[in-house]
Amino acid sequence: MSPVVIQVSDNDAMKWHLALNNAENIQEALGKGKVTVEIVAYGPGLNMLKAESKVAPRLNGALDNNVELAACATTMKKMKLTKADLIGGATVVPGGVIEIMKRQSEGWSYIRP
Repeated sequence: MSPVVIQVSDNDAMKWHLALNNAENIQEALGKGKVTVEIVAYGPGLNMLKAESKVAPRLNGALDNNVELAACATTMKKMKLTKADLIGGATVVPGGVIEIMKRQSEGWSYIRP
């Protein structure tokens, strides 16, 4: 089974909950140790990766379950955010769209809830 990249580009807690549910369901169905799941946030969706986000408790749970959370550096620059503004454990990638394209070219499955 290929790894999975999930896109979140909406500033909407419900979309984030859906993405996190997708990640949990994938891990449950395939086995947590048998699949890599990365959620990539860019554009307005990056707001939900902030430390004070409404979904921060769920993000921490996802990180504890080895779900990777990636923030778009391009969006961060436009929003004047630093890594310190994000939830602990999130990584920063040069570009959210580029990260998704890269993952797809590597054979990752793509999901956009």
